[in-house]
Amino acid sequence: MSSVNLVLAFNDALNQRDLAQMMDMMTQDCVFENTYPPPDGSHYEGKDSVRAFWAEFFAQSSESKFEVEEIFGESDRCVLRWKYHWARADGASGHIRGVDVYRIRAGKISEKLSYVKG
Repeated sequence: MSSVNLVLAFNDALNQRDLAQMMDMMTQDCVFENTYPPPDGSHYEGKDSVRAFWAEFFAQSSESKFEVEEIFGESDRCVLRWKYHWARADGASGHIRGVDVYRIRAGKISEKLSYVKG
């Protein structure tokens, strides 16, 4: 599977809140860097740590979607430009735009570094 197809499949699993499928696409020693808190975000290393982040993210965000705006990849790298939409329980909604930089190793995501506008 190409890096672009892998990242698109990961994004689909993310939007479906399918944590098991997401983690199946990541290496055991994966790294994820979140956009919050600024300026550097949070760093998570290893499947257990990354899984815990996403489980908490899903628990705190009842409605959310990452919309792909642009994606390109070459070899072991992929860049995804996205728009994140959310709706809170109180009815408030919004969006923010950002970019993820991925590294692929042995057909799995080994690194997902997230950056946001604003």
